[in-house]
Amino acid sequence: MFASGLGPVSVTVFSLATMAIAVPTGVKIVNWVMTMWGGKLSFTVPMLFSIALVVQFTIGGLSGVTHAVAPSDTQQTDTYYIVAHFHYVLFGGAIFGLFAGFYYWWPKMFRKQLSESLGRWNFWLMVVGMNMTFGPMHMLGLQGQPRRMAVWTEARAGEGFFNLGFWNRISSIGSLVLSLGVLLFIINIVYTHKSKKVAIAPLDPWDGRTLEWMTDSPPKEHNFDSIPTINNLDEFFHRKYAQDATTHEITQVATAEEVLAEMNAHPDEHIHMPSRSYWPILLALALPVIGYGLIYNRVILAVGVAMVVLTMFGWAMEPSTAADDDFDPPAPGDGGGHTKELAPLG
Repeated sequence: MFASGLGPVSVTVFSLATMAIAVPTGVKIVNWVMTMWGGKLSFTVPMLFSIALVVQFTIGGLSGVTHAVAPSDTQQTDTYYIVAHFHYVLFGGAIFGLFAGFYYWWPKMFRKQLSESLGRWNFWLMVVGMNMTFGPMHMLGLQGQPRRMAVWTEARAGEGFFNLGFWNRISSIGSLVLSLGVLLFIINIVYTHKSKKVAIAPLDPWDGRTLEWMTDSPPKEHNFDSIPTINNLDEFFHRKYAQDATTHEITQVATAEEVLAEMNAHPDEHIHMPSRSYWPILLALALPVIGYGLIYNRVILAVGVAMVVLTMFGWAMEPSTAADDDFDPPAPGDGGGHTKELAPLG
């Protein structure tokens, strides 16, 4: 925006907005760090990816704050400095978070735990490759190399430490290392599911605290056979551990398997499930009609909007119009799923 010819007032507004965005970003970073500081860290692969997320997101945030200085941002516009900044934020932040989630919830989804040794190689290759790829782009951009530029002349390449060709080669090698890390993740998945040496993962491989670990792995379509009763912030943890009132020592009183067995021993007599519905797919089909209409034809746009309104209305009214399959509501005072005949008085 700074390079688009805006006046001084608009430039000031964008500068202030760029500075202001650092406040919620800083709050989130402190939030993540204090969460880890207050916990008991175990440096498994998901935790390593999570820590790398915080570090690289912080680097990307710091390079982004420099854009609040209008003259500096004008010089950096459309250079590799911008590419470096948003890749540290988006790739270093979002993608590393996805990989942390993959490794953490893979046992929940498939009851197979991805290899920790291959996971660590996957992590280090991606960390090294990511910083080799996008770190040098800060220097390339500050020297004015435009983005999307693959060829440069020797006259513009510079000399010594600031040689553009040298840092472009480092960046290219880094992209190869990063690709090898992603390839190793795919190999890890194939090995985990094809090798007979990989055993079934335990129900609670990470000694979890949250509710998703209080059900089977992989979970049933309805998640829980009975709605869990929640008495604490970390309910699953408090069912597995107890704290001595005098010494404040924490001791394990039950395993995850015992907690699940206790829950499954008292299932609800009837699990209320929503009926099958065709309204969601009709609503989804209406959205591309709207997209096509916005570009080409207002009549088609009106048809798409009407489809959305009608399908949303039908979906909202469905509980009052669709019969609940195989559900016989209990009579008052009857805990079962069937009514009872009352004996005559006297």
